[in-house]
Amino acid sequence: MTILNTTAKLARRALLATALTFVAGGAAMATEGYGDCPLTGEKGAASITPAVSGQFTVIINLPAVGQFNGDTPETVKDGYEFCMAVNIAHRLGLDKVKLVNASFDSIVAGQNKDFDIALALISVTEPRKKVVDFSAPYLASAHGVAAKAGSTLNEETIKQAHVGTQAGTTLVSFVQDTLGVSNVDVFDDTASMFTAAAAGKVDAVMTDLGIVLGQVANSGGKLQAIGKYPSDELTAGIYQKGSPNAETIDKIIEDLKADGTLKKLETAYLLESFGGVSPDDVPTWKP
Repeated sequence: MTILNTTAKLARRALLATALTFVAGGAAMATEGYGDCPLTGEKGAASITPAVSGQFTVIINLPAVGQFNGDTPETVKDGYEFCMAVNIAHRLGLDKVKLVNASFDSIVAGQNKDFDIALALISVTEPRKKVVDFSAPYLASAHGVAAKAGSTLNEETIKQAHVGTQAGTTLVSFVQDTLGVSNVDVFDDTASMFTAAAAGKVDAVMTDLGIVLGQVANSGGKLQAIGKYPSDELTAGIYQKGSPNAETIDKIIEDLKADGTLKKLETAYLLESFGGVSPDDVPTWKP
């Protein structure tokens, strides 16, 4: 996970708090379960019957640099998706956010129970809609390619390379079917996938561009982002099928987009976690 010194943390909090003061009375810092996230909007403006009484339960998939900054659910203090969840809980009047780590495969297969939303940079797909319900989308997606520093792979040679991706993601079919890569390793989790890339056990790995940039920035120079593929996929949260709370939470997500909260969180947490590299700086490849 990204490690920030005290000075950098204080500077970031001051910047984010200032950036958010225009929203509904300004930013405030909260306590239990809210980490270091500034809050916007009116507390308790909406309400739900949460899956677990007294808390907003969020299924996540670590590591997720920039989204949930921490090595374990208990140590997460900030990040884009985390602070989005915190602000949803705040507007629902719930004073505690509980994070539960799960495999990405289990999340998109609808295997988890007793949660209010799952947030893990999940792409909306028709097959997934059969087993889960999606929230209002909150980010656009692109497919990123990372390789060991010094790699000479390009958009032509990647198709003959040894490529890794993560189980349960849309990248599995993209790598195998769209790109036609035959030598593919499918990893159970993000950490082992990027570790394999840094060690040269695979030639490249592919996942969401935001995850790629966060892991590259956190690799100590062992990895580099070498390309990206445009995608029309949207990123959304997941509800249990038939959740009675979907409409209420969707309305809050739309409000967070409309009032500028999500854009400010994106600037503060995602761009920082990318180590100063903009997604626009990564070369665009054609499938």
